[in-house]
Amino acid sequence: MKQIIYGADGTPESMQVGEGAKPQPGPGEILIEVHFAGINRPDVLQRSGRYPPPPGASPILGLEVAGTVAALGEGVSEWKVSQRVTALVPGGGYAEYCVAPAVHVLPIPEGLDLAQAAALPETWFTVWANLVDLGRLKQGERLLVHGGSSGIGLTAIQLARHLGVECFVSVGSEEKARFCRDFGADHAIDYRQDDFVQKVKEITSGEGVDVVLDMVGAPYLQKNLGVLRRDGRLVLIAFLEGSKGEFDLMPVMLKRLTVTGSTMRPRTLAEKAAIRDALLAHIWPEIAAGRLRPHLHATFPLSQAGAAHRLMESSRHIGKIVLQVKA
Repeated sequence: MKQIIYGADGTPESMQVGEGAKPQPGPGEILIEVHFAGINRPDVLQRSGRYPPPPGASPILGLEVAGTVAALGEGVSEWKVSQRVTALVPGGGYAEYCVAPAVHVLPIPEGLDLAQAAALPETWFTVWANLVDLGRLKQGERLLVHGGSSGIGLTAIQLARHLGVECFVSVGSEEKARFCRDFGADHAIDYRQDDFVQKVKEITSGEGVDVVLDMVGAPYLQKNLGVLRRDGRLVLIAFLEGSKGEFDLMPVMLKRLTVTGSTMRPRTLAEKAAIRDALLAHIWPEIAAGRLRPHLHATFPLSQAGAAHRLMESSRHIGKIVLQVKA
């Protein structure tokens, strides 16, 4: 099969289409003929040597795919050959065929094509796990999302709307701020123009927010603690600008704050299956009804995977970037 390979230097320019062995599904797995694969920040980190795949996972890049079921592994009865599906995978997405645990597979929601479906799993698994399971976000609360125009950010905006949560986002331009407001955010703050702590405090009459979803890391840590109100939760999902720094712990004690975080890829099969089940029950019907939707910024052919990664690294995009694997 065709797959994306990359050089030891880990640059986008080293990415090219190569040949590899077609995988076979094991017990409890399905083989997917990949039509589209979503691009995510962990792919960029893995390519550059900073995020190795977990033991047993495919070394091929790609954590989410959409396509058709090509074969069933032993014991799989939930899915049928030729059925259209999307899936969270531990690796292997940038290829013509990819193996997925059957319990991490989801049907294509009504009204979505395969390109849109490929943009769903990684962001929805991540946002649900971190905001609902870890962040305990609930109706009537306030949420601040950094990187509001990213795939994760736009998904968090939609989850906030679904839960009845007032949503603040921080973004790097007025264009992105306008887009986020149009997409459903209640407030969008251009961090290049305004201090997000002061702006949130101004809008909330000094109260702050209940949950912060952060992918920036150390430079924002003290500010995040400052913008949270009593019993607030800071949820960390990435460290785009560094994971190490000094901060004053006093707000944690005085306001009874919780600081937590997680990554998706090392979670157990059962943990990810539980998230899949929650999404299927609560989110997939909303997508099928048209009340929630992905936003695709760009689609690249498989042969231009390097260009897609350069766009991801530039942060100029709004929403998701996907690769078209099957023409």
